[in-house]
Amino acid sequence: MRDWIETQLGHLVGVALAGLIHLLTAPRIVWRTRPPGRRPRVYFANHTSNADTVLIWAALPPKLRSRTRPVAAADYWLKNGLRKFFGTRVFYTVLIERKAEDRFGDDPVEQMGLALDAGSSLIIFPEGRRNDTEAPLLPFKTGLFHLATARPDVDLVPVWIDNLNGVMPRGEVIPVPLICQIFFGEPLKLGKTEDRDQFLDRASDAMLSLRPQQDNTV
Repeated sequence: MRDWIETQLGHLVGVALAGLIHLLTAPRIVWRTRPPGRRPRVYFANHTSNADTVLIWAALPPKLRSRTRPVAAADYWLKNGLRKFFGTRVFYTVLIERKAEDRFGDDPVEQMGLALDAGSSLIIFPEGRRNDTEAPLLPFKTGLFHLATARPDVDLVPVWIDNLNGVMPRGEVIPVPLICQIFFGEPLKLGKTEDRDQFLDRASDAMLSLRPQQDNTV
């Protein structure tokens, strides 16, 4: 009974949270790819704010949102009861142990692959941490490449979030109402002859190509 109540409460909180995010950020959402279907996808995005995950999740159409799971560190989302509720009942996060010695089951790529196999889409941040530098992107970690290798038929969709750091500056807990832009690019897959560095460079370039500075229509 408690599990059912928490599940229903998580759904209601998710609906309310998505509405609040749209109210605060008034996001301009641009799809530069075919309309998303029901097949699982991996959305990989730049990372400058604590609110990045929530904004991408809220930007998705409700039917896709309910089947899309962020990938994030277990120690962050399990730190206290409130975070655990949001991580496990609202976002259904794929929880990853950062330290290899703390992993008692599947490794992170296997965890993500199993989630895709079960029909879920994923949200990941290939930089591995928040970018607080002047560079537009940090070098990508290898996880995206290993996931593309493990599930070569899954579409990998680059995403660029613009202006969210102004909404949720580092160290702040109360968001500032500002307009954000979210660009979803054309999906890509690992090429048959592509090595790790070539693929990660191409994925990084695909993300950077979505930046508003390079979009004459913005």
